[in-house]
Order: sequence, then structure tokens, then C-alpha cells
Amino acid sequence: MYISDIRTTAPKDAPTPVAQKFFEILDKLGIPYTWIENDEAYSMDECEEIDAVMQVHVRKNVFLCNQKKTTFFLLVMPGDKPFDTGSFSKKLGVSHMSFAPPEKMLEYLGTVPGSASIAGLPTDVDDYIQVIVDKDVAEDEWFGCNAGINTIHVRISTKDLLTKYLPAVHHKARIVDL
Repeated sequence: MYISDIRTTAPKDAPTPVAQKFFEILDKLGIPYTWIENDEAYSMDECEEIDAVMQVHVRKNVFLCNQKKTTFFLLVMPGDKPFDTGSFSKKLGVSHMSFAPPEKMLEYLGTVPGSASIAGLPTDVDDYIQVIVDKDVAEDEWFGCNAGINTIHVRISTKDLLTKYLPAVHHKARIVDL
């Protein structure tokens, strides 16, 4: 897998509007970050090489909805932790939770399957998405994610994610012990 050198300033021309906006917000908030470009990474196994270079665990992002497709969730969890829709649904008190359709991911996160990320939250201007962060992720020092496209990965401090970035994009994380 191709992985670029680590960079500390925003790309001059980000490949998508979501990535461009993500870097603009990080810079505006004064959140330090590092980032790399890489070949497409569609699975958590493919992200292991990225983890090693970035010295961070890229987090699994799962975009879910209720049966009526009226409530949406972005679940952020460790990549190596198994995910069970049924137990997650019970924990949140939402019946019949499933993966959200790609068109809703595009509408609310500005991205496509394989690239769901907190980077897309500024697209959710009406705050339809509830952000759910696994306790293990919330307690880790560093946070790794894609920039709304699976060819750019970013590392920021988890504290900055929870206390600066999410509030700036009008979202609050609900911390859940999965």
C-alpha cells in the first residue's frame, strides 16, 4: 500500500469538499494534526499499515439508522472490536437498527460507504446524526480517522475531537461502553 510521508499542514487542493472543510475547521480551531495520503483503504485490516505509520489507531466508523430512517447514528469504535447491531440497538434503546442507506450517507455525511467519518459532520447542518463514541476510543490519547475519503487519514488528539471539533460542528458525543 502506498502511504505518503506524514504532513502537518492542510493539502493545497483536498480531493473532496468534505476533506477541504475538515482541514479548514481544524485550522480555524487551532487543532494540531498530522495526515497522510494512501491507497484506498476499505477495511480495518488495510488500515493497519496506516496505524503503524501514523502511530494511531484508525477508528471504525459505522453509519446506522432506525427502521423508519428518521434517526441516524455515527458510531465510532475501535477497529478490532466486534460490532453487533442487536446489542448496540438495545444499548441505545432503538429497535430495528440497521446500516443506513448510501444515499443518506451522502446526504448527511457528504461521503460514500467506506469513507464514513467524523470529518463529514459539517455536512449534517440540521443535526440529524447522533455521534456515539465507544468508551475505549474516548479514553485514548489519539484519534485516527479518514478525512471523509478513504485515501487521506488524519491524527488529532481525542481531547480536541471531543472538546473542540465536535462542539464546533454542533455535535456532542455520547460515550457508550460497547
